[in-house]
Amino acid sequence: MKSKILIIFGALSSGLFSISLAQDGDISFAESDIAVASSNIITKPGGQKYACKTYPGDKSYPVASAWAHFNETVGGNLQVAIPPGAECYQTLDGVIQTFDAAKCAEVRANWADEQWNTDHPISNLWPYWTNGTCTPFPADSSSTCTRGFYGDYVVTAKTRAHIKSTIDFARRNNLRLIIRNTGHDFMGRSTGWGSLILNTHSFKDVTFTKKYTGPGTWRGGAATVGAGIQGRELARLANKQSPPQVIVMGECPTVGFAGGFIQGGGHGPLATLYGMAADQVLSVDVVTASGKFVTANAASNPDLFWALKGGGPSTFAALISVTVKTYNDLPSAAVILNINFTHTTDLDVYWKGVDAFHSLANRYVENGLFVYYELLPLRLHVQPFVGPNKTAAELGAVVKPLFDKLDAEGVPYSTETKEFKAYFDLYIDVFEDETSGSPAITGGRLYTRKDIAENATAINDAQRFSIEQGAFIVGHIVGPGTGAPKVDNAINPKWREAASFSITSFTVQPNATLAEKAEAQRVVTHVAGQKLREASPNGAAYVNEGDLEEPNWQHAYWGTNYPRLLKLKKKYDPLGVFYARTTPGTEDWETIDFGTKLCKKL
Repeated sequence: MKSKILIIFGALSSGLFSISLAQDGDISFAESDIAVASSNIITKPGGQKYACKTYPGDKSYPVASAWAHFNETVGGNLQVAIPPGAECYQTLDGVIQTFDAAKCAEVRANWADEQWNTDHPISNLWPYWTNGTCTPFPADSSSTCTRGFYGDYVVTAKTRAHIKSTIDFARRNNLRLIIRNTGHDFMGRSTGWGSLILNTHSFKDVTFTKKYTGPGTWRGGAATVGAGIQGRELARLANKQSPPQVIVMGECPTVGFAGGFIQGGGHGPLATLYGMAADQVLSVDVVTASGKFVTANAASNPDLFWALKGGGPSTFAALISVTVKTYNDLPSAAVILNINFTHTTDLDVYWKGVDAFHSLANRYVENGLFVYYELLPLRLHVQPFVGPNKTAAELGAVVKPLFDKLDAEGVPYSTETKEFKAYFDLYIDVFEDETSGSPAITGGRLYTRKDIAENATAINDAQRFSIEQGAFIVGHIVGPGTGAPKVDNAINPKWREAASFSITSFTVQPNATLAEKAEAQRVVTHVAGQKLREASPNGAAYVNEGDLEEPNWQHAYWGTNYPRLLKLKKKYDPLGVFYARTTPGTEDWETIDFGTKLCKKL
């Protein structure tokens, strides 16, 4: 199948290009790289000119022999990108025979399973970003499916040399490059029409040290983590150390730890106590856009090191591994709270309960707590309040004012308290696995402690308004500036003032028209999103879980750090080899022709 599709996609080769590196170690690009990056010029109606990435049908697209040679450089790990539902159709793109009844049954059985999807070479957990094509539920088995916004080829990289070869091939041939570890991306950045996908999911090596010796001032425990590691895997490995260790990571166990999560900042259950995941970074090994292996830390390439810690996913380099701080495990407690239709069907009573819960966000973070909750009409599900280094009694004292208020206002609820000898036990026991397969778009808002203190009721009203517009809210009450050390990195400074962060998720029907998708985006950005921004004038947005149409996104995502990030993007990736929408430098780029071709505006 590989050779067949290579021939189908073959075109005139743009040739092979050399890369030059300056003697002082600064990154530079060969003239041929610069030439090919600006060779595919088109002009659209109205006169706007673009320099576009190279796609099948363009005369400079690599011929079959070039793809075959590239496959040799990556150890035979180049594959045709087959969407996960293709086995349920007779053909893909009307060309590749794909139907397999047994594999179709497997896909259908696992369509909502996040771990299965993250292990797939190209699957995106939220099919909206694939254009909803090739889902495993065709109208009949004689149907054909298309790739939609999935890429054309994928390299399942096994070595750092494979990562370098893939970046070099993409740069030299002006191909759109997508970096994918798990596809766990609310904002669709691990998909891209006509792209070459670099899959780093195989990089599972983790090594621990009891005492880090630098560079930098940290002398505690550390772990060097490969780009493919996921949260639950890392937690289990850390727990096996002597003494057991914990690491700041996301609450969802299938999130890839060492890639976009850290490059975007990374919040999680221990963030109120220790800071964001990016605050824990001691050193990073990457491959740059020019194909250079680079170690970035406090002593080597410190400007790149700064940018990689929160400056944006798939933006400055492709990550091989990251070294982060570890901490001794600690006793912890959890409280679960529910207010839902089994308790009351009175909407006003219900929202009084939600207001009582969320208005105390400052109290929770000031006492070192992290709180995860889900919000729907007549369903507030808090699982859990996390009290690191707290007994059940100590956590109970922190949340007692909430229960007192609920009782005083006649809001019915149910609750449960658990105590654990170790945080690891809490993490495995209490946090619930999420599901995949939902066709949705997201927005989001970070609320500062000042906003909570001054506008808690307005924020509650804005969240209620969002729910009434069709949103499903996933909330994280977290304060990375409360117990965190002072750090210098690219994360939006507003995170140091944070008390709560909400993701607003809006379902879009799989067969929605372009007009219907545009209307859904309008609601996310200019209806519900506008209400949330008005209710939190001191707030911000989060680059990993936000709105792709966020107004003034440069400031909303990075605040005062953006100008420096933009300069570093132009230094390390002037050709735009790496691209993830609404990250530094992408204001110069646009996906044209109905969200397909990625082009730089001239």
